[in-house]
Amino acid sequence: MAMVASPDDIVKSPLPPPPPPPPPPLPRSHKDDKAAYKYNPYSGDDGLDGIVLVLRAAAALLAFVAVALVASCRHGDWMEFTRYQEYRYLLGVAVVASLYSALQAARTFRRMRAATAYAATFLDFAGDQAVGYLLITASSAALPITIRMRSAVTTFKGRVFMTHATKAIYRLLLSDYVKVTKVSVEDMLFDEQDILRSMDKIEVIDFHQTLEVNGIRFWCYTAGHVLGAAMFMVDIAGVRILYTGDYSREEDRHLRAAEIPHFSPDICIIESTYGVQQHQPRHVREKRFTDVIHTTVSQGGRVLVPAFALGRAQELLLILDEYWANHPELHKIPIYYASPLAKKCMAVYQTYINSMNERIRNQFAQSNPFHFNHIDPLNSIDNFHDVGPSVVMASPSSLQSGLSRQLFDKWCTDKKNSCVIPGYVVEGTLAKTIINEPREVTLANGLTAPLHMQVHYISFSAHADFPQTSAFLDELRPPNVVLVHGEANEMSRLKQKLISQFDGANIKVVNPKNCQSVEMYFSSDKMAKTIGRLAEKVPEVGESVSGLLVKKGFTYQIMAPEDLRVYTQLSTANITQRIAVPYSGSFEVIKYKLKQIYESVESSTEDSDVPTLIVHERVKIRLDSESYVTLEWSSDPISDMVSDSVVAMVLNIGREGPKVVPVEEAVKTQEETERLAQKVVYALMVSLFGDVKVAEEGKLVITVDGQVAYLDGRRGDVECENASLKERIKTAFRRIQGAVRPIPLTSSS
Repeated sequence: MAMVASPDDIVKSPLPPPPPPPPPPLPRSHKDDKAAYKYNPYSGDDGLDGIVLVLRAAAALLAFVAVALVASCRHGDWMEFTRYQEYRYLLGVAVVASLYSALQAARTFRRMRAATAYAATFLDFAGDQAVGYLLITASSAALPITIRMRSAVTTFKGRVFMTHATKAIYRLLLSDYVKVTKVSVEDMLFDEQDILRSMDKIEVIDFHQTLEVNGIRFWCYTAGHVLGAAMFMVDIAGVRILYTGDYSREEDRHLRAAEIPHFSPDICIIESTYGVQQHQPRHVREKRFTDVIHTTVSQGGRVLVPAFALGRAQELLLILDEYWANHPELHKIPIYYASPLAKKCMAVYQTYINSMNERIRNQFAQSNPFHFNHIDPLNSIDNFHDVGPSVVMASPSSLQSGLSRQLFDKWCTDKKNSCVIPGYVVEGTLAKTIINEPREVTLANGLTAPLHMQVHYISFSAHADFPQTSAFLDELRPPNVVLVHGEANEMSRLKQKLISQFDGANIKVVNPKNCQSVEMYFSSDKMAKTIGRLAEKVPEVGESVSGLLVKKGFTYQIMAPEDLRVYTQLSTANITQRIAVPYSGSFEVIKYKLKQIYESVESSTEDSDVPTLIVHERVKIRLDSESYVTLEWSSDPISDMVSDSVVAMVLNIGREGPKVVPVEEAVKTQEETERLAQKVVYALMVSLFGDVKVAEEGKLVITVDGQVAYLDGRRGDVECENASLKERIKTAFRRIQGAVRPIPLTSSS
């Protein structure tokens, strides 16, 4: 099973969630357009639609051409068809034939288009999913197919993640499929090159290791299904989704039980393979399994155990090897596992001992538990001496082909023999058929034979049953549960059972159909963390904090510009700008004008030969020539604004020409400027408040409606018992100062 994650999968917003949209329309039913569902361009019958379309279109054209040819041969001038009765008759036939053929051609074309569009829906769905991030919970044959399909259109850009053991088993399983499949190269789903390409795309992840890709964080837990199987937890913008894949909460002889996360996810996507069914306890089914085998071989019979080469096969082999070791009377009866793939997988199991449960790890300290003492491999039926009782575990579990089918056809007519079905089987397979114990079965050669062998269904499936699913969800209590991977009726029953169980717990349970979208809305506040220099001082309530807002994935941080390269992979750069402005006047005039505008205008002593001014330690102005001045500054919003004003001022002085004040007037003392500013302040305060008198040390006494206030004309301090009047005077003085005095910029502004 695989899960796809993408940043757009979850909607997070500080705004209230919008009303849920109507559910997406389901695909059309067979009643709506049966042809759209039956058409297959690769089948023999439906492939004729293309030929029929061409023939019907040609018939529409030739029906009319035939009339013209016949008429022209009879009378020589077919354009005058209205003169002859047969012309009119043939024309009517041609029109009817043309319309009918055109209608049939249109219907065929529409049928083909509808089927193509319906098939494209599934292809686009699979393709779109593969573009993001593919999290493989257990080995998946869909991966090389997906990469092959996408590579045929464009370069596969997705990233694939799975555990170390899953990657090792994945290669073995799929390579074995390519070797044993008996179809033509054109009909193969994928080949060895597709497997190699998919291996290059796979990235491995350890259990509990957290990875982050484009702001999406994910990690995995033990799933307990097969070796390497994982449940993935995905965190997208704070919304956590648990995807269980195939999982089992029961610890067996070699695998640990599926872990339970220590927190509740927002969404739990969980398998529902067994619906509301309940497995037998482990000790009960193990006893049934060994009793059936012991009884059968004691009576001289043979036991066939059709099992998948990976997972349950290793579990059953451990049970049989231990049982044989405890029963010396069985030592002469051979046990075989007939699967070259199982033999290869055994090497993987021996490698990843540390991924198994404590029982296996403790046993491994003394000996390798997968070095069986009473079980031998069987490579082919040609090497099998079928004499006397024996136990053979063979693949495939479906009994559709392979060695398990060969042995079944050979043994099914003997009532002393037994077949043990050890787990879930798919509908439509021979294994599913014989569970119902029919009287006859169809052999691989097409002949029928009586079914006399005993058939026992003992489930060792490592999928969760209802008690496990119920307890798992009861422990997690996720607000949203999505049921997947199950038969429709069983899923519906499981859904209703869970709804009843969690009635009143505010848990939503859905079971979408294949390719049906499920939309859920989540809202939360966005939080930005202050780090670096800005975090060294705790700001007061109401104090402004200035810094850079840095977004990485779905997290926000506020930091000083100087800390950008420390806490991110971004680097900062200073842009120094330089501009030459035409100017042929006196440099002292520029200095005079600047002091009228800005509070800090200093002469630089770096280069005594070149007159230089520095405005608020930001903009440097140099008289490099008699015909122009040069401005130089490090670019930032304030420095750019100051430089723009200086350029405008210099250009304006150049346009004024003789109207510019003389140099001797331009060197007025600071005291004269200050006295002039005080006069302006006094005049404006009188215009605002009326009764204003000048007291000692430059203080102004302001009287309004009997309330007296004292204003320091230099510093702006106000003394007054009336808080409202005090605030009015302070506001007025601040605005007047901003208008009559130079701009008080600082280097840190």
